[in-house]
Formats: sequence, C-alpha cells, structure tokens
Amino acid sequence: MKRTKLFMDTTVEIQVITGRAQDIAAAAALDRAFEAFRKVEQACSRFSPDSELMQTTQQIQTPVPVSPFLFEPLKFALEVAEWTDGLFDPTVGQALEDLGFNEHYLTQQAIHNFTSASASYRDIVLDEEKHTLYLQKPLVIDLGAVAKGFAIDLAAHELQAFDGFVVNAGGDLYAGGLAETGSKWKIGIQHPVHQEQIIHTVELSNEAICTSGSYERRSSIHPETHHIIDPGSKQSPHEMVSCSVIAPYAMMADAFSTASFLSGVKHGTAFIEQVNLKALFITSDLTTVTLGGIDIES
Repeated sequence: MKRTKLFMDTTVEIQVITGRAQDIAAAAALDRAFEAFRKVEQACSRFSPDSELMQTTQQIQTPVPVSPFLFEPLKFALEVAEWTDGLFDPTVGQALEDLGFNEHYLTQQAIHNFTSASASYRDIVLDEEKHTLYLQKPLVIDLGAVAKGFAIDLAAHELQAFDGFVVNAGGDLYAGGLAETGSKWKIGIQHPVHQEQIIHTVELSNEAICTSGSYERRSSIHPETHHIIDPGSKQSPHEMVSCSVIAPYAMMADAFSTASFLSGVKHGTAFIEQVNLKALFITSDLTTVTLGGIDIES
C-alpha cells in the first residue's frame, strides 16, 4: 500500500508492506502517519505566520508554553548547536531570509522578518520542566534541519506494527523492517550533478538516511549561495556537494547531515566518528568518502 501527499515543501511518500487482511489497519496507520507531518508543519514552519513557531517567537523575554511538536525538535537543534559550538545554529533563519529563502512553497508568498543580527542559539532558553520557550532577543528560528526528520520519526512510529515500510520525505527517509522481497530496503542516493541519476545505493533496515546537498536550493539573490548557510560568515560552504548520514532516527540523520556538511570533510569526519554514525560525503570533485563501515553500491 502506497500513498503520497505534499507537506513541508516536499513530496511525502509512505509505503507499507501489508496483506489484504491488514488493509484497513494499514489505511488508518497511513492516515495517522500523514497527520504527524501536518502537526509538525503547523508547529515548526518558518513560512506560515500562524504557525506555532512564528506566533511564539513574537513574544520576547516572556516564557511561552509550547507543544511537544515544537519543543522536541527545537531542543535537539539546540543540542546539536552546542556540540558544534554554533556552526549548526537554528537562529540562521534571518540569514536565510536575507538571501531570498523566504517564500512559502504553496502560496509563494514572501515573508519578511527583521530581527537582531547578533542573535544566536544561546539567546533561546528552553525549560524542560515547564515546556516553555524564552527568547532573550528578537530572532528568526529555522528548523529545516530537524523538523522534517522529526516528522518522519513520528510517522514511522505509527507504522511499527507492519513487517516493512518506508517513510520518504523528498529523499530523506526511514526504512522499517524488510522489503517485500524479504531483504533490506535498497535506497538510492541522488547524483549531485546528474540529478535524474543515482550515484550510490545503500541497504537499510530500521534505520534512517538523510542527505544535505548544495544542489537542492539556490539563492535567487546570490546564485552561488545555497540553502546551507554558515551562521558566522553567512555564506555557503562548497567543499562538499552532498552529505548523507545514516542514523537510528531521521531527526538525528537530518541534523547531522547538515552539521557535517557545514563542518567540511575533515571536521565532518571527526564529528561522525564522535557520534558513531555512518555517512557518505561527496566532494565538489565527486570524490566519495565513506564513514562508519557504510556499504555502498555504485
């Protein structure tokens, strides 16, 4: 059973291996899985003025209660920001807007927020006991590197009863169980130059893979700039063109693929080894670097 819907600026395809006796249960599970994407998008979207994120960040120096759909991905983003000493920073939203990454994917309506240029992740304070968000100054939070992965994980949770399933959100995915053949899922990694082709294939079971690539989105203002921005320099790194990370959860793979891309090959390698994950880096000259014992097919 397979269904496709549009959420979070991408096509979400969910596939479940099921027998006829399970069709009703599978249909209900698919509904719940897609509902997870809707809830995360409503909570975390930077592009919708009425999202929980945008409504909450209008309140400065005031503790604001937030839902788990916003609290959990933001909490993880702040943890990754700490691990990378701010190279990965969810307050990069203002820089993204300044570079033209500010249009809602459905309405094409541009958003314009003007905040403190000196803001960083350290200006965000979360209270785990009260589940509140406190901003020390105006800033724009972008959760693009964690929210989609979080939604994939929530959707995957709804499908655990089935022998095999894949939740695929624009190439970032979680593969559960086994494919219909009884073997691991074969997942293709998009070629960064010839985007209609697959450059490598990996096999996954009960793991997530997420890819950050410089080919995905380009600035309409500065064509040499893509959507992965160093929060310090406000520029895009170009040592890599693609960075895929395999992790137990999609939110982890999502965030660490972005953090590794920002770090570059040398520091990204150290980072992946530190957190004991698997990764595949593709450099600007199309050299492939594999980490963590990842097995690939060309």
